[in-house]
Amino acid sequence: MKTTIAAVGLLLITAWYASGVAQAENWPCFRGPTRQGISHETMVPTRWSPTEGIVWRQSIPGDGVSSPIVFGSRVFLTAATDGGASLRLLVLDRSDGHVLWDKEILRQRPGHKSRQNSYATSTPATDGERVYVAACDGRIVAVAMTGEVAWVNDDLEYYSEHGLAVSPVLYDDLVIMPFDASSPGPDKKVGWQIPWDKAVILAVDKNTGQTRWQGRRGSSRIAHVVPIVVTIDGCDQLVSGAGDVVQGFDLKTGDRLWTVSSPGEGVVPSIVGDESLIFAASGFGESAIRAVRPDGQGDVTKTHTAWQSGDDVPKVPSMLYVEPHLYLITESGIVKCLQGTTGQVIWKDRLGGKFSASPIWADGKIYFLSEKGTTTIIQDGPEFRVLAENDLSEACYASPAISEGLLFIRSERSLFCIGQAR
Repeated sequence: MKTTIAAVGLLLITAWYASGVAQAENWPCFRGPTRQGISHETMVPTRWSPTEGIVWRQSIPGDGVSSPIVFGSRVFLTAATDGGASLRLLVLDRSDGHVLWDKEILRQRPGHKSRQNSYATSTPATDGERVYVAACDGRIVAVAMTGEVAWVNDDLEYYSEHGLAVSPVLYDDLVIMPFDASSPGPDKKVGWQIPWDKAVILAVDKNTGQTRWQGRRGSSRIAHVVPIVVTIDGCDQLVSGAGDVVQGFDLKTGDRLWTVSSPGEGVVPSIVGDESLIFAASGFGESAIRAVRPDGQGDVTKTHTAWQSGDDVPKVPSMLYVEPHLYLITESGIVKCLQGTTGQVIWKDRLGGKFSASPIWADGKIYFLSEKGTTTIIQDGPEFRVLAENDLSEACYASPAISEGLLFIRSERSLFCIGQAR
């Protein structure tokens, strides 16, 4: 009888563990495993304060607004010290937040940047074997899990009137970085306010650091948009936005497949969507949100723009697409739900504060993190309903991460792990 009970107990434990593993996921890059701010986990915390619901809090040296990423038992974060010249990668133990190592991975060249930017804004990406980091001067660094630099790609030298704010994307054996820069020459408006043809999407072999291809946009302007990968007719393509354009690229060759005109510059919000529709915001100037069908060839502006709207266009926070709804928040706190296929406004409201972080979705809830450190959680769906407001009382600009039921929020000086200790 004891053997039978033990066997049943083992089966129950195994089933519970398997269920937990099925739900648990890493957050390996900017905006998580889908690259769109979507988590498939449940039991994500909804209530906390500076003194309650905090598993741990760790001080972070230096400056930076890159988002944390999580893989297995480790949390990764970048920071810049020494006036921006020292680019550092920190690795924390996810269980208690203690720093496993904090190493300078590159002496970067801190150049011009906007006041809102930092010298450690690009969020790293990891495949569990290395961590891939973009420096503010355009170099890409691969770092082993023990902290040693595996390779550095310096094929492009980057200059931007805004500084660097885009993050790398991993796809198969490629590290992909859009470099939508502006001219370092005497006329600083070139590439920023005046279109040029020097923008490059760089694809680097993640094992060797060698450049595999360089995609070209044609005429475009400055941007900091993280692309996504969608599958069209069985083939994966990179959908990437910049100033004045939204485009699709062949992931094997870097060839440009299609282009849609999207006037504006200084674009920050990342692409969201799927194989049917992708959604992009166009930055400053003729600001608009556009829904585009990503299955064309050549210039498909007239034929593949499903709808566009110039109302309440986010300039910094990325949008969320949870079919059938598109959610957005502007820097001034206007929050909105649109019908994805038509652009029809389902509801519109306002949250208190200013917003730079991109929202995230988990278990039917949307998390909006303000610059003052207040997270407003709403129920997704056709009615606006606030579920909770949680204040950390610290300045927050980076986007949150979710992994194994825990929420990770970077403030100006700290990294918080929120939830229940495991």
